[in-house]
Amino acid sequence: MLKTYNVRPVYLDKIRPFIGKDIIKVLIWQRRVGKSYILFQIMDELRHIWVSNEDIIYINKELNEFDSIKDYNDLLGYIKRSDSQTLQDHKRYIFVDEIQDISNFEKALRDLQALWNYDIYISGSNANMLSSEIATYLTGRYIEFEIFPLNYLEFLNFHILENTKESFLKYMKYWWLPYLKNLTFEDDIVYDYIKNVYSTILLKDIVQRYSVRNIDFLDKLIFYLGDNIGSLFTANNISKYLKSQKVDIGTNVVLEYLHYIASVFLVNKVKRQEIIGKKIFEINDKFYFSDIWMRNAILGWYKQVDMAKIIENIVFLHFKSLGYQIHIGKNKTKEVDFIVQKWADIKYIQVCYLMIDDATKQREFWNLLEIPDNYEKIVLSMDDFISGDYMGVKHYNLMDYLSLR
Repeated sequence: MLKTYNVRPVYLDKIRPFIGKDIIKVLIWQRRVGKSYILFQIMDELRHIWVSNEDIIYINKELNEFDSIKDYNDLLGYIKRSDSQTLQDHKRYIFVDEIQDISNFEKALRDLQALWNYDIYISGSNANMLSSEIATYLTGRYIEFEIFPLNYLEFLNFHILENTKESFLKYMKYWWLPYLKNLTFEDDIVYDYIKNVYSTILLKDIVQRYSVRNIDFLDKLIFYLGDNIGSLFTANNISKYLKSQKVDIGTNVVLEYLHYIASVFLVNKVKRQEIIGKKIFEINDKFYFSDIWMRNAILGWYKQVDMAKIIENIVFLHFKSLGYQIHIGKNKTKEVDFIVQKWADIKYIQVCYLMIDDATKQREFWNLLEIPDNYEKIVLSMDDFISGDYMGVKHYNLMDYLSLR
């Protein structure tokens, strides 16, 4: 199957060392972030090393032609019917897109992997796809790759744009999903596409998969999360808010629905961490969306007053896509927007829309200056004129910082 696409080398570079190895490659994240096209990219990589089309078996559960594959027996049967050369001395390459729609798929994967001549790649849009039970079934047999929506640098490359304020404002408004390259940047057109993606996630990935009955509450909860990006949450506080809106839902149901929403990567939960002592707090999480334009479409607006929330969400996804573990920092009574860590690389990040006065500057910088260690401390803002570092804390224009990393 030949496809034209924009290459995303950052993912191929991560996956390439495992091509041909006896380990299942799992691509995971929200729908429409481009997982399918990463699979096509891998297939083309294989063709470049002289793998024939006959040795590549591709199954996409979003296509009607694969509707008959409903469980692991169907999957094994399809592969065996497609594979008339399994006893020959070369590998066959199996690609299964949106595999979570195949019941007990892990049983088929374990059987196939037990045979030396299969190299397996799968994708899915549900974090529970590799739940503890499935992970035990496939223990030591898979490696997971998170495929994210476009970061700012990819956005510029996809749309052949220069790094300008106009480009960044487009990114903030329309940004993440790769398919938007094929659409005109007009609100109605993009809005209709995003609403369709959201409806699929809501109805197929959440309502159908988890047998959700109270769809109205689910919709209200997602709306609430979108309107309160970067705010501290407890299920009890959400429950109280909903009661004030004449929606009487208990705390346990809120927690259950939050789990469903996060499991399909619509939102991402971030916990707080004590900077001194490294304690992880079990309450007062924050939630960030995987796609801000989807959040804008859900709420039905894109307002200037939301700019601080939006850029905070952008920074979260930027570091998430780079492979950093992320927490909200707590230093006594002060809060640091993000602690990001990848191995020994630790950064403290403050995000601010504009440094409108000295009080804002003091708050953003001193929150970092009071941290008693020497790890990198950064303030990111949308100010056109950056005065430079302040007492060792680095200050960058957000647009420029994202375009270089």
